[in-house]
Amino acid sequence: MSGAFTVLWTQETCRDLRKAGREGERPTVAYSGVHQSLPAWSGARAGDEVYALHVNRGEVFVVSRMRVVDLERGDCCRSGHDEWWMLGVGGCGATEVHVDGTPVRFDLPIPGELLERLTWRNRRNQTRGLKYVVDGRLERAVSLQGFYRLTPESADELAELVGR
Repeated sequence: MSGAFTVLWTQETCRDLRKAGREGERPTVAYSGVHQSLPAWSGARAGDEVYALHVNRGEVFVVSRMRVVDLERGDCCRSGHDEWWMLGVGGCGATEVHVDGTPVRFDLPIPGELLERLTWRNRRNQTRGLKYVVDGRLERAVSLQGFYRLTPESADELAELVGR
């Protein structure tokens, strides 16, 4: 059974994506790390989906949905990696994660009513919602920082938003 996760892309990451002209292009690689600045993609497996989220003025946007292709470190193709440096190539303990992503975009907000009901599940099977959502807007992004497994219901709703 495939899983779905979220990862928060910072203001700096998204600014660098724009400056590098990556809007509209499909990520082929992302990076997993060992530090909060570049969260470890722990628990992700080939076939899983990762929703890259961005917060701007209280709105949460889906920037790209990436399907994990390969997490192995072996002999890497390195093809196309340099173009995606802003996704964390220099991060603490950065390792490549090969992905098949939807085009990078900054115009797909998560509606407030969906934001209020999104849930994540931890390894002990406990669920949690998003903190600091007031009137459909996110006041603080702290509960999105990291790499978190979505519940199947929330994964389905995000998949519907992005368009399968």
